[in-house]
Amino acid sequence: MSTENDVRQGTAEERRSQPVDRDQPQRHHTRSEVDNEIAQLQQRSKHQQATVAPPPELPPAPPRKALLIVGLVLLALLVAGALTLLDHASHERALAKETERETVPTVAVVHPVAEKPDEELVLPGSLLAFEESPIYARTSGYLVKWYKDIGSRVQAGELLATIDTPEIDQELNQARAAREQIVAQLQLAKISADRWENLRKTDSVSAQEADQQTSGYKQAQANLAASDANVRRLEQLESFKRVYAPFGGVITKRNVDPGALINAGAGAAGRELFDIARVDPLRVYTSVPQAYAPYIKVGALSTVTLQEFPGQRFSARIARTAEAIDPNTRTLLTEVDVPNKDGKLLPGSFGEVHFAVGSNVDKVTVPVNAMLFRSEGPRLAVVESDSKVHLRPINIGRDYGATLEVLGGVTVADQVVINPPDSLQDGQQVNLAAMSHSTSGPTSPQQQQPETPRQRENAPLQQDTNAPAKQQGGKSR
Repeated sequence: MSTENDVRQGTAEERRSQPVDRDQPQRHHTRSEVDNEIAQLQQRSKHQQATVAPPPELPPAPPRKALLIVGLVLLALLVAGALTLLDHASHERALAKETERETVPTVAVVHPVAEKPDEELVLPGSLLAFEESPIYARTSGYLVKWYKDIGSRVQAGELLATIDTPEIDQELNQARAAREQIVAQLQLAKISADRWENLRKTDSVSAQEADQQTSGYKQAQANLAASDANVRRLEQLESFKRVYAPFGGVITKRNVDPGALINAGAGAAGRELFDIARVDPLRVYTSVPQAYAPYIKVGALSTVTLQEFPGQRFSARIARTAEAIDPNTRTLLTEVDVPNKDGKLLPGSFGEVHFAVGSNVDKVTVPVNAMLFRSEGPRLAVVESDSKVHLRPINIGRDYGATLEVLGGVTVADQVVINPPDSLQDGQQVNLAAMSHSTSGPTSPQQQQPETPRQRENAPLQQDTNAPAKQQGGKSR
């Protein structure tokens, strides 16, 4: 079959090599002529030599070398696949860590700043009278005259005013007259009882009649006792027409004038006549924070200062305490007594009480924007070594405006979150923002650099807080 194809190809080549005479008409061959030509060409090709050289035959490769090459290729493919998988896995882990890192909030922290221990604790207090009492009338009538006005110093039992009580006087006269009637009836009942008792001895009267007379005598005695009690009551009411001072002190109020109608008692119809106060000594009530409560001792000395007496200190003494912490304010109610023999101090004044207890209390200050107000009380968010937030309860001392004095709950080594979000929870994981390490030691609120938008918003507040410190530093240099 291949020979026939070669012959046909040769015939075709000869035809192409022969010159074509276009002037001669093309000759048409019959089927028999074509077959004869093919046969001739086949006969001719048998005597021609092959001009195409076959490709050289290579010796077969050894079996072990082929297996080694295939194994190396497969190993390279496996290593490349493993590296690709590891690369994808590392990218996925990095993406997961980055996503987790983005979900954890980033907070800025500062260290509380230690305060210099105070030599004394200064607390506000109000000066009150040691005893103070309003004076009301015990009987009704009309005011005749008052003898003491406001500012008058009186002694116990001194007459303050007199009241005209005509109704009480008439009732007293009536009661005394009724008593005289009862006394006369008692005497008649006694004579009748004795007489009937003698007649009973001779059986002149019955026992029933004698007992009735004896009972009438006893009733008359009881009526006399009731009449005596009524007379004494009216006499006491009449004695209340003179108003006396219950104790020594100063008259601070006078609310009546002569001729005014006076109603007895302190009810709705009653009217206060005077107000008297004992001003030596004076009481000063103040609330001591819980952190200082253990250092308040009854009998300890203290001092009181008032604004109207600059540079003067009035000696005082701790009289008593409530012996219980108020759960609403976490303070100890303390009473301090101040001697006031010359009457220089006035009740109702505002002053300051100085206690010598501050040197034993450790105090720190934190920025005011670090506070968290929760339903259970004020809290500070502290970041522990495990990068978790712990909400610590604190005791607040004095408010300095930009900073707060904290009497307990945190130390200078704690990391306190500033501008904490309201959604911050106890035990929550957080990331720490970069801190400034330009200075050694604990970082103060003024040294903290604003790293977040919220810190940058609060930066002017921190700079204002740092201003006094810079001025002091400049003076020291």
